[in-house]
Order: sequence, then structure tokens, then C-alpha cells
Amino acid sequence: QGVLQEPGARWTQPGCQSCACQGGQVLCEAVSCSVSCSHPLPPPAGGCCPSCSGCLHEGVARAEGEVFSPSDGNCTVCLCLAGNISCISPECPPGSCPSSSPANCCSCQPARCSFRGHTYAHGAQFSLDGDECTTCICQGGEVECSFAPCPALDCPQHQRHLGPGQCCFTCQDPPAPAGCFVDDNGVEFPIGQIWSPGDPCELCICQADGSVSCKRTDCLETCPYPIRIPGQCCPDCSAGCTYMGRIFYNNETFPSILDPCLSCICLVR
Repeated sequence: QGVLQEPGARWTQPGCQSCACQGGQVLCEAVSCSVSCSHPLPPPAGGCCPSCSGCLHEGVARAEGEVFSPSDGNCTVCLCLAGNISCISPECPPGSCPSSSPANCCSCQPARCSFRGHTYAHGAQFSLDGDECTTCICQGGEVECSFAPCPALDCPQHQRHLGPGQCCFTCQDPPAPAGCFVDDNGVEFPIGQIWSPGDPCELCICQADGSVSCKRTDCLETCPYPIRIPGQCCPDCSAGCTYMGRIFYNNETFPSILDPCLSCICLVR
């Protein structure tokens, strides 16, 4: 290439070709690199062989003697030394973790629970065999069981019911009333019964829902001397007359008590 080379001379051509002048001929071959480290740096600009004066780890160049942690962390510490990477990790004692987030960087799993022939992972919830009313949980190798919580009921004790397979009591609807209680003595009238509570002009009925409905009777027919029949609400103007405490029938004549010369007659009008 226009340059005179002495016999036995050696040089490097671009493209990492190693050449030598032997007996008037130029002999070239690819540069052979002997790399004595595990993580060498790429060849420098214009160079052909990797360098062990630093380290290349996960695509990142590390200087000689640099201490670093890998990208996945886990408390591992690495050292670049003569192109080689040496890493150390903390020694974790066997057994369960002291907490869910240990401060010593040990990656461990909480202890499992062995209970009645079954193995459960930490935090697993399960029910006892055939008992859906009891809930258990595995906590750090120990099983804790408790009864299922039941809601508070607002019904009286005699209306509470525990059905087959149920864990908690439920409220039952009260039975349909069979009659009406009308006083403090426990007197009960059957549904549909009509009675007078003491006033002949008032009638009450026992309704289907157990309530009592009462209504008064209005007397529309009036006359000056009606007959009042015991137990009857309205006075009777058609049967006769009541005069001075005596009862006279229709068309009956009688002398006046106040004046014997006066004759009176009972007329229905």
C-alpha cells in the first residue's frame, strides 16, 4: 500500500488485521485476542481487543473497583475487579419470615399451616369440615378460628328462628291474628264478631288484621214522646208513647194526670 516494510516487521491494518513482512511477502490474518476476564469492556476506539481494565455488566460499563447493585436488587452487592464481576447476597436463616417486609433483605415465605391433614398457605381462609359457621385463617404457621359474625336482630326472642344449615338466627313473621284483644283481661273476639262495647248506639267489628273498627248509629226518627226500649239504641216512635213515666200504645186514650178533665190520645205520626 505504498509503504516500505522491513523484513520481519509486524503491523495492524484497519479492520483488525495483523500483518507481517516475511521473505518479501505480506501475510495478514485476523487479530487474535486473548481475553482473561469474564466481563471485559468493548474495544476502545481504534482498538481490536476487549479490555479487562473495567467491566461490562448488563449493558452498563463499570469502572475498575466499582461496587454496585444489580437492577433486580434483592440486596445483592457486586464488585468489578480486573474485568470480572463478583457478587455476594445476604445469608438468610431458614424458617419463616419475622414479618411481611423483613429489614435484612432476605426474600422468604411465611410458614405454611398444617391443620387436620391439610396444608394451607399463609393468609389462606377456610372453613372447618362440615361447619360453615366457623371461619379459620392461616397466620405465620398457626391457625386461628372464629365463629361467623351474625347480624343484630330487631325482633323479639320468640320470633327468632334457626333453620337447617344456617349459622345465624333470622326473624320470622309473626303469626296471623286469630282474633281481636279488646281489653287488658285477655278477652278476645273472633274475626268477624260484632258487639256493642256498652253503648247501644255503638257497634264494633273484629277485622281480619286483628284490629277493631267501631261506628256509632245516628237516630234520624224523632217524636215528642217515644218509647225507649232497654238495650235498643234509638227510641221507638211507631209502637206508642211514653207520657209521665207510663207507656201508652197507638190510638190509646187516657186521662191527663195533671188535669182529670182532659182526655189524651197516643197518635203515631
